[in-house]
Amino acid sequence: MLFSEIYGIYFNTVAVILQKILQGDITEKQMTEIVNAKAFSESFLTIIPALKNEEWLLLNDTGQTPIRKAPQMPLTLSQKQWLKALLSDPRIALFSPPISGLEGVEPLFDMSDFVYFDRYADGDLFGDDEYIANFQTILRALKEHRKLKIEHGNRRGRQVSGIFVPHRLEYSAKDDKFRLISTSGALNSIINLARITQCQLLDSYNEDDPPAMPEQESFITFELTDDRNALERVMLHFSDCRKETQRLSEKHYHVTLWYERQDETEILIRILSFGQMIKVVAPENFVKLIKERIFKQHNLS
Repeated sequence: MLFSEIYGIYFNTVAVILQKILQGDITEKQMTEIVNAKAFSESFLTIIPALKNEEWLLLNDTGQTPIRKAPQMPLTLSQKQWLKALLSDPRIALFSPPISGLEGVEPLFDMSDFVYFDRYADGDLFGDDEYIANFQTILRALKEHRKLKIEHGNRRGRQVSGIFVPHRLEYSAKDDKFRLISTSGALNSIINLARITQCQLLDSYNEDDPPAMPEQESFITFELTDDRNALERVMLHFSDCRKETQRLSEKHYHVTLWYERQDETEILIRILSFGQMIKVVAPENFVKLIKERIFKQHNLS
């Protein structure tokens, strides 16, 4: 909650709204546009009512603010310690983030303090020199729009190679692995980075090269009961998915969530982690998967 409370996206979004108010009047439509641009798509359900109803005591009933100076949010020591701890994560280190300003700061925690019980134990070796080199090469190719010559092991254990147009990197929290989404010829290719043995930068690609074909997408619809801040936790937990949220009553919401079909098992496990606060109502095949999973866990216990 450290960044959500002190330096999170809500604070930054509200800061922009307050700056606009200090410059002159602002309409509710303009406030909504700022929220849609700066925060999550569902954030207007929380931010706008909290401001208008004076819950946060930042606006009065006339839409004016008691604040006289534009809000500023310098980093606190706790935030610097939090950032230093995050930078010790080997996954973040793959992106070579700058550490300027954090010299001599003690991290708030160590990555060894965490024990994961809900993901596979054969994750990628993020500290391996060859893995880091391949990751950096792929990042450069994505930034510079260049092709890649990649040699990698396939599912049958054979070494194959080819010319690929990279499109994006994906990380699976359940598998603890990175994968490259690319095209080779007219076909989509998904390559686990840990299986790459050689990765070479080639020339730039142009608009004539085939784009990535759309992924096969599925959806689920569920009813959410907002107990123990479940709405905010669900929005953050599924921030990587496209969603539509409809408010039914004070504590009940109707949510439709889209995901790539290949991630169905991971989405299933993530849905089940919310227990009785989520009730999946469609589609029927996903409801069946949930029942099968629950029965299987019951039999194992």
